[in-house]
Amino acid sequence: MNAMTGREILHKMKVKAFGACAPETGKGKSKVSNHISHGYHLVKGKSNHPMEDYLVSDFKKVNHNELGLFAIFDGHLGHDVAKYLENNLFDNILKEHDFWTDTESAIRRAYDKTDAEILEKAFSLGKGGSTAVTAILINGQKLLVANVGDSRAVLCKKGVAKQLSVDHEPSKERNLIESRGGFVSNIPGDVPRVDGQLAVARAFGDKSLKIHLSSEPDVTEEAIDDDTEFLILASDGIWKVMSNQDAVDTIKDIKDAHLAAKHLIETAVSKRSKDDISCIVVRFQ
Repeated sequence: MNAMTGREILHKMKVKAFGACAPETGKGKSKVSNHISHGYHLVKGKSNHPMEDYLVSDFKKVNHNELGLFAIFDGHLGHDVAKYLENNLFDNILKEHDFWTDTESAIRRAYDKTDAEILEKAFSLGKGGSTAVTAILINGQKLLVANVGDSRAVLCKKGVAKQLSVDHEPSKERNLIESRGGFVSNIPGDVPRVDGQLAVARAFGDKSLKIHLSSEPDVTEEAIDDDTEFLILASDGIWKVMSNQDAVDTIKDIKDAHLAAKHLIETAVSKRSKDDISCIVVRFQ
């Protein structure tokens, strides 16, 4: 048996460290619309724990239709919930009987069912959770974005940034959290947290907080027209140091979607973002 090459050893080390998730960088194109392309990139942050971000970035043929499936899953207190979402959330969405006739309702039900699955598997998946932002592009014409937490989707039209997701901050949802018997901490020098622990008001998993925590997504539908230039999906490691318009301006002249995603992360790191960062860019022109 031949000895393993340095590249093979490095790959095995990465799989052991990060799990058998998507490669740390990649790109692809739509088979139906040649002018639509996507690229993604992930970078491990400065924390001592293993990488907790996972993503999906791909095109899939379903019932003679093409679906662009894009998602960022930003785990916390472990990566297992984010990994579970990577493997299961889109499958659950596509299994809904009315996906093609009432896509928004299908997405909402699938988010709820997936969270229930995660809670049932809490013994094996652990006590952690994950935020999520998902985007489904149907035949290159209709885009549906859903999210829980603070990973974000931003669309660029004619050079102007348009946020399609909702940042679920505890301070914004204090009334809902308190109505469930929870509280939002406001410790000087720290961000608001649900029950003094979690810095987002909605997430998958987090069984110990679930009675005070929502997993209901916000869902937005957007038509893709000639003015639509590109979509950014990214974890909060970018948004902590860049505004929506900053992010759009940073990559607006980069036509390669993969290079754009990589450059956006490099820019965030240069601005001293220390979090795990994952980013997807989908270009429509």
